[in-house]
Amino acid sequence: MMPLQSGLGPIGNFIEDNTDLAIGTIETISGILIFVGAFVVLYILGRAVVLPIVRRILGRRGLDEHARKPLLKVAWFVLLFAAIAIAFGAAGYGNFLSSLAVIAAAATLAIGFALQDVIKNFVSGIFIFSEKPFRIGDWIEWDDHSGVVEDISLRVTRVRTFDNELLTVANSELTNGVLKNPVAKDQLRLKFTFGIGYDDDIDAATEIVVEEAEAHDGILDDPAPSVRLTELGDSYVGLQSRIWIENPSRSDFVGIRGEYVQSVKERFDEEGIDIPYPHRTLTGGVDVVEVGGSAD
Repeated sequence: MMPLQSGLGPIGNFIEDNTDLAIGTIETISGILIFVGAFVVLYILGRAVVLPIVRRILGRRGLDEHARKPLLKVAWFVLLFAAIAIAFGAAGYGNFLSSLAVIAAAATLAIGFALQDVIKNFVSGIFIFSEKPFRIGDWIEWDDHSGVVEDISLRVTRVRTFDNELLTVANSELTNGVLKNPVAKDQLRLKFTFGIGYDDDIDAATEIVVEEAEAHDGILDDPAPSVRLTELGDSYVGLQSRIWIENPSRSDFVGIRGEYVQSVKERFDEEGIDIPYPHRTLTGGVDVVEVGGSAD
C-alpha cells in the first residue's frame, strides 16, 4: 500500500514557494524604502540643522571663510557617514552594518599605516585652523626659514619668502617645532644695540637715542622708548634701545628700524659721539733673512 503524501502536493509547493518569494521581495523593497527614506530625512535634517550649528560655532571662534571651508567639509563627511549608518540600522540591516564596520576598521588601519604623514599633516592642519597660531598675511619664522603666509590648507601651508620664493611646507613642520609669529599681536617691540666709545658721554648718547625714537612717526609713545646699558665690550659700550611699533609687518619692521638707526647714527656724527670698531694691536718682531748672495 502506497504512503500518503504530506502537504498540498506540487501545486501547493509552488504556491508556497511563490508566497515566500513575494514576501521576501516585499521585505527587500520595504527595507530599501526605509533605508532611502531614513537617509534622506537624516541628510536633510543634518544640512538644515547640524551644519548651520557647526558654521556658527566656527564663526564664534573667529575663523574666516577660508578656514571654515575645509572644516565644514569634514563635518559634511561625518554627517554623511552617520546618516548612512543610522539608515542601515533603521532598515534592519544590522548584520550588514556590522560587517561593513569591520571592513571599514580594517581598511582604516591599513590606510593609516600607509598614509601616516598625510594623516599627521591633516591633523596639524585642523590644529592650525582651530588654534590659529598664524593667519594668511602673517609674517612667520621657523627653523631657518621666514616669510609671509599666502595659503593654508589641511595638508600644507604656502609661504612666500622675502626673496620672493614660494615654500610649500607640510603642516606638521609648523606645529611640531617652535614657530615665531612676530605680528600675532597689535604691537611689536624692536631692539637695537648702539655701541659708543668708552670716552663718550653715556647720558648724552642715551638722550639722542630716545629723542630720535620720539621724533619718528612710526614709533609709539606708549609704551615709551627706553635705553639700557647692556654691554661693556672690548672696544665699545653697548646701549640697547627698545622701541614699539603698531600694526607690525615685515616691511614696517625693516623700514622703521633702518630709518631709526640711520637717524641716530647721523645725530651721533653731529654730536661727535664715536661708534667704534674693534682695534687689534700686533706685537712681536720680524726677522729678515737674506737668501743667496750678491751678483759679481
